[in-house]
Amino acid sequence: MVNITAADVNKLRQMTGAGMMDCKKALQENDGDFELAIDYLRKKGQKLATKRADKDANEGIVIAQVNVSKDYAVIFMLNCETDFVAKNQEFVDFTKLLLDKAIEAQPSSIEEFKALNLNGRSVEENITEMVGKTGEKMELAHFEVIRAPRVFAYNHPGNRLATILGLNKADVEGIDQAGHEVAMQIAAMAPVAVDKDDVSAETIAREIEIGKEQARLDGKPEEMVEKIALGKLNKFYKENTLLNQEFVRDNKLSVGEFLHKLDKDLTVSGFKRFMLGA
Repeated sequence: MVNITAADVNKLRQMTGAGMMDCKKALQENDGDFELAIDYLRKKGQKLATKRADKDANEGIVIAQVNVSKDYAVIFMLNCETDFVAKNQEFVDFTKLLLDKAIEAQPSSIEEFKALNLNGRSVEENITEMVGKTGEKMELAHFEVIRAPRVFAYNHPGNRLATILGLNKADVEGIDQAGHEVAMQIAAMAPVAVDKDDVSAETIAREIEIGKEQARLDGKPEEMVEKIALGKLNKFYKENTLLNQEFVRDNKLSVGEFLHKLDKDLTVSGFKRFMLGA
């Protein structure tokens, strides 16, 4: 059997971040071959990920960023099981490494993102390796991007909530502050769609049915039920679609009206909002 020294174990630990005993066993099982030992540790991580697949991973980090040219924004959620791991500096640094890779490569989907090469391995394999290091289930739960003439990202303190936003114009005076404030509006008010026309047919049908049932429970005549339900639907639009919401900074204006004060054609092309536990 090959003699495994403390220096060998420490070297593998520096290369992989795995525990000392895990590194020693990996080298012993593979006759001191570092590449095979790394594969061994990666396989251990894969087994651990499978083993812990039934565990809840409701903690983690939500993070967003825009590229230098400000026409591409990315947001994702990397989940783990405990707040202890979520706040660990290694996990925080790893999440930022993934974010930098996304900004560099600008993938369009979660599948493209997971397949990106990071340090000679795919992003997905890197996440699996982190499972082996931390002993916790990890999952890239959500990943979205926005491409637009001007994009914004807002990260709420604590990395549990973030938003990205796209606007249809870039060359507008005051757009930087306006975009930041609308991104914060999305974080605070959690709209379900940009405008009325973007609300799904299923949601509309559900809201109308709820409105009808509420009207009946209030004892309203059946011939008025439909009208009352449509009135409630309009209230739903005002409270839950971004452009029709009251602007948090000035509730005399809707968000749409606030943007039109800067430019009559300025509007939101899209947004995404992720929050841990939501």
